[in-house]
Amino acid sequence: MRVLIVDDLARARQSMKALIGTHPAVLSLKEATNGREAVDLVEMWAPDVVLMDVLMTEMNGLEATRLIKTKWPSIKIIVLSMYGDYETQALQAGADAFVNKGEPPARLLQVLDAVARA
Repeated sequence: MRVLIVDDLARARQSMKALIGTHPAVLSLKEATNGREAVDLVEMWAPDVVLMDVLMTEMNGLEATRLIKTKWPSIKIIVLSMYGDYETQALQAGADAFVNKGEPPARLLQVLDAVARA
């Protein structure tokens, strides 16, 4: 599967890349630093799954999720945030799943598996 990691913090992107890169089904990874870049990369690269942070500059993850799901509904989106308050908003925006960044890393891999199979 092709995975796009979207987060404005380089350290967060690197951590997710290291974790997701261990998944045997992941063939390639790309990164974006905000929602606008994410939408542009989705249009050019057509990933299977997007890991989307909520709070970012230029375009936040909820707005980017809405745009992506409207134009490309088959692309799976997992919204990530330190703030569980965003879960309802993320799902309303069209996210396929929500993972709190404070959860153990294995949880993200489990959700990635479930979303990719759905």
